Amino acid sequence: MVVILEKARVKSLPDDAFYIADFVTEEEEQLLLQKITTAPLPRWTHLSHRRLQTWPSALTKSDTLLSSPLPPWLVSPIIHRFKALGIFADAPHGAPNHVLVNEYRPGQGIMPHEDGAAYYPLVATVSLGAPIVLDLYQKGQAQPQHRILQERRSLLVTTKTIYTDLLHGVAETTKDERLSPDSICNWDLLRERDQFQCGWCERETRISLTYRDVLKVAKVGNAMKFLSGR
Repeated sequence: MVVILEKARVKSLPDDAFYIADFVTEEEEQLLLQKITTAPLPRWTHLSHRRLQTWPSALTKSDTLLSSPLPPWLVSPIIHRFKALGIFADAPHGAPNHVLVNEYRPGQGIMPHEDGAAYYPLVATVSLGAPIVLDLYQKGQAQPQHRILQERRSLLVTTKTIYTDLLHGVAETTKDERLSPDSICNWDLLRERDQFQCGWCERETRISLTYRDVLKVAKVGNAMKFLSGR
């Protein structure tokens, strides 16, 4: 990470995590939300507790990404800003090549999990629409060890042992509670701390853009080989 990111470092977390509250503008947020919500229905994958889009495509059974460019609206301005900040500079491809778009409606979440070895150990997540709390867990523990409040229009970057050693999840709740400087590790970096001084926040629909670098990439000419799992 370049020096400019030091001001965005979440100091109470192990290794490297960075939080930038105003990563995209309100106008950019609206344009991104419009692209996401107007995507063709086949683009959405419906799970039991949420729905998501995968760009440019899902990984094969062998955790391989079929080489294809991301759509321009996922590249500019976000990936351009990553490059300016030095994010993904040390990744094999020098930039993210895969984006998950997750929609969390009030009451929806995701169980604590790890992203695994298919990706370079760095995740950059842009939050849109509404704030939400991300919980970080030690493996084998039921209660989160750290909590990060992700505001709308923010960027959260996590890497190193936060990626490899901790699980992350979003609670299935309609209200994020126990919000305070003592419980939220990026409290000093928030844009709208006054909004959360009451200690809680009602959930609204939040959409996240999760940027990662898939390590194994196959040329489209080999697509049938990988799709068949051979």
